[in-house]
Amino acid sequence: MRVAVISDVHANYHALEAVLGQIDGAKVDAVWCLGDTVGYGPRPNECCELVEARAEPCLVGNHDLVVLGELTVSDFNDEAAAAALWTSQVLTPASRTFLEHLEPTAELDGVDLFHASARDPIWEYVLSDEAARATLDLSEAPLVLVGHSHVALALMLDGGEVLGGVAPEGFSVELNGRWLLNPGSVGQPRDGDPRAAWLLLDLERRFAAFHRVPYSIEETQSEIRERGLPALLAARLERGE
Repeated sequence: MRVAVISDVHANYHALEAVLGQIDGAKVDAVWCLGDTVGYGPRPNECCELVEARAEPCLVGNHDLVVLGELTVSDFNDEAAAAALWTSQVLTPASRTFLEHLEPTAELDGVDLFHASARDPIWEYVLSDEAARATLDLSEAPLVLVGHSHVALALMLDGGEVLGGVAPEGFSVELNGRWLLNPGSVGQPRDGDPRAAWLLLDLERRFAAFHRVPYSIEETQSEIRERGLPALLAARLERGE
């Protein structure tokens, strides 16, 4: 089984279209989404519609939950809170219904999926060896997938030691042993590479490959400004931060 894993679309429709276009050429059997379909970006409803049509399962993330009123905006920084409030006002009933039916975790095909981590599926960033080890310790699956940090990662547990780190474009691994992977972010990468990110898994061959896709950052930036969203959300896209 070949699977495309996406995460943290954040209402960036142009990035999502570009990623799905490359995925269509990869002959995958399924698309899995690790959450945060909305938040930050300018086209939440189009992204909800497309993710709902293409991804199964899809997880719910913290930005999805705050838009639904399940988390308080005071838990977010100023830019994220402003985007969440705007998104909650423009979200269609269909998009709301889609997000309301999602969970922050899933388990299938011997893979555990978390939006953030096993220890805290909503909030914890897996960006340290300690956090990675905690999630792997709480899961029995040989492969764990997480999102939330917007940083593409490939981490392996070897005798209690966590090995690995940031996974750039073209990086691939044989999935022998226990691995924790983060596909990176479709809509707002934070690893210094502004291109949209996704992960290809071949579960039969036990193989994973990290991919980056260029898209029209300028179009998304223009839409962010047109909607009166914080200027920082447009500026950071071109820097991948």
